[in-house]
Amino acid sequence: MQERKAITSVPIHDLLARRWSPRAYDVSRPVPREQLTVLLEAARWAPSCNGDEPTRHLIWDRTRDPEGWQKAFDCLSDNNRKWVKNVPLLMLSCAGSIFGHTGKPNRWSQHDTGASSLSLALQAVALGLIVHQMGGFDVEKARAAFSIPAEYTPMAMIAVGYQAQPDILDEETKAKELKPRARKPIAERFFEGGWGNPVKT
Repeated sequence: MQERKAITSVPIHDLLARRWSPRAYDVSRPVPREQLTVLLEAARWAPSCNGDEPTRHLIWDRTRDPEGWQKAFDCLSDNNRKWVKNVPLLMLSCAGSIFGHTGKPNRWSQHDTGASSLSLALQAVALGLIVHQMGGFDVEKARAAFSIPAEYTPMAMIAVGYQAQPDILDEETKAKELKPRARKPIAERFFEGGWGNPVKT
């Protein structure tokens, strides 16, 4: 299988370096229930503002709930459907907008939801699974299909499974899969002392 470690300016933890977002999934390998539980436990213990835990994840296991999985699949963009057709497990992260303990607006919930999803993604790497988070889906269609309350914002569809060879992908998607990984330089994204002042490393 393809391992595409991040090329970093200094060494980082192997788990972080190995995390990426593949599109080639093995359709024949479902995610065992015990591994799903581990992923959810990792997501559950992510940090959140005031410990409010505003994140919710909807889950569709293709082998246990093919109808629900299909409804989730139907919410995806055409580009994502091209490769998600092989994914055994789909999730949808949702961010709550109200603090549970005070009833006041929670403007940090989307940040917390991202932290929860990253915890899940890193745990997946540790288990030998792959995860790909997607913004390409119809939010209102998902909201209606799964009765998502108004105070929760659907954030990202998440594909979970085992990696397959990129040859199973169509040519356009395969090109994305094989494209070299890259990130902007640290100085472009991290500022020290004021906006636009590159951090000195």
